Amino acid sequence: MTDTQTPRDEPRPGAMRYLIATLPLLIFAILAIIFWSQLNSGRDVSEIPSALIGTKAPKLDMPPLEGAVTPSGETMPALADAAVKGKLTLVNVWASWCVPCRQEHPIILELSKDPRLTVVGINYKDRNENALRFLGELGNPFSAIGVDPNGKAAIDWGVYGIPESFLVAADGTILYKRAGPFDEKSLREGLMPAIEKALAGS
Repeated sequence: MTDTQTPRDEPRPGAMRYLIATLPLLIFAILAIIFWSQLNSGRDVSEIPSALIGTKAPKLDMPPLEGAVTPSGETMPALADAAVKGKLTLVNVWASWCVPCRQEHPIILELSKDPRLTVVGINYKDRNENALRFLGELGNPFSAIGVDPNGKAAIDWGVYGIPESFLVAADGTILYKRAGPFDEKSLREGLMPAIEKALAGS
């Protein structure tokens, strides 16, 4: 090489280390922008689509909540397919230890007074005495309760957090799912239109 020739540029080790160091920050920034845009999209994130909507509801075959009575004072039946067959039904997954379940319970009580609707409950990973105390304090909206101590039934229903509720048509088709507690907006814009549509089609 003569004095007038310049060596070919080679990547500097420091530049490569800098690129590797900033790559995680770049990925984090991209993910943060995606999450931020989703949160500010105006969509109700609790209205989560379910793969079960439009399909037949999973089989109901759970033991009753021992010691519970129906609103009419009769022994609470187990939650089985016979309890909901041929009826427009709201299946509510709840537990005494679930704070949002307590918050939404007055709404579930009001829904149980609607003669067009049957309201049943799946008591999720709860203690029997705690579930009875919960219903004794807040009232019992359910015409049947199934106990799901190990969460197997909830898995069948695609539940990943409670409360969750499913509107099931008289023919057993899942029409609507609500993840999280009901509020006035979700009733007005979600559940009630689904109930009206189901009744109009029956």
